[in-house]
Amino acid sequence: MALGLTVPAGCNRQPLPVPQARYVVGEPYSLGNLWSYPREDFALVETGLASTLPDRRAGRRTTNGEVFDPGRLVGAHRTLQLPVILRVRNLDTGHEIRLRVNDRGPVQPGRILGLSERAATLLGGTPGDAIPVRIEVDEAPSRALARGLPNQETATLAIAAAPRGAVQAEALAPPPGARVAARGPAPAPRAEGRPAVEVAMPLPPDPLPEEVIHGHAQPGRLFIETGVFFRHDQAQRQAARIAGAGARVEAVGSGRQAQFRVRLGPFADAAAADRTLALVHRAGVADPRILID
Repeated sequence: MALGLTVPAGCNRQPLPVPQARYVVGEPYSLGNLWSYPREDFALVETGLASTLPDRRAGRRTTNGEVFDPGRLVGAHRTLQLPVILRVRNLDTGHEIRLRVNDRGPVQPGRILGLSERAATLLGGTPGDAIPVRIEVDEAPSRALARGLPNQETATLAIAAAPRGAVQAEALAPPPGARVAARGPAPAPRAEGRPAVEVAMPLPPDPLPEEVIHGHAQPGRLFIETGVFFRHDQAQRQAARIAGAGARVEAVGSGRQAQFRVRLGPFADAAAADRTLALVHRAGVADPRILID
């Protein structure tokens, strides 16, 4: 008679794959019927809506070869270099965390950042709800990642130095009647062309520590911005395409620095902004975005 054996929970669980982190910028791509154009940016600051990532499978590969874990402070961005460290603040609660972005997304239009479950929880958000956020690239650790991780997109060319001839010197006797000064110690050889030594910043820890800064809440209003133009007539033409959605042209700056932005809103909530964003997309506007002002 066969004996029934009870296997302890977790004994047959497959181990997570070994991460193969690399530095990636990447080519333009389409996600959720929208095109995105990745670029390296160490000064990005923007506001908008974040959402919890719908794909919560632990162990899947991220875009830059890391291993996704919903219990870590990780996220997704459509255009930033990967990985990058962001400071993320929930504008409604004032809670701020540091986040490692290592994947592309989110798929949903009108969202600037996808959050792991743990990141959304620490920010004080509810899974499924939009979180109004301000994001800022943490420059120093992000540059350390760019320098320290393997980069398959940049080919390194080995350039051999040109040969240098040996310089020979010969001591000559002084001319008749010249006074000979006492010879001092020879000067130390001078290094030519030696670059300054750069102190490399260590890579940020992975996973990032769970540190929450409790700041002041800074709630704002939701707008949709469809573009910023240097010419008023160009802004007017775009506003006319989506006039039915309530688009208007607003002047920004003055004098030679004057610009003209096309905006809609404010909206009462994220759902109302999403409905109008869908109308703007159907009108053929390429890159509208929801922001908080």
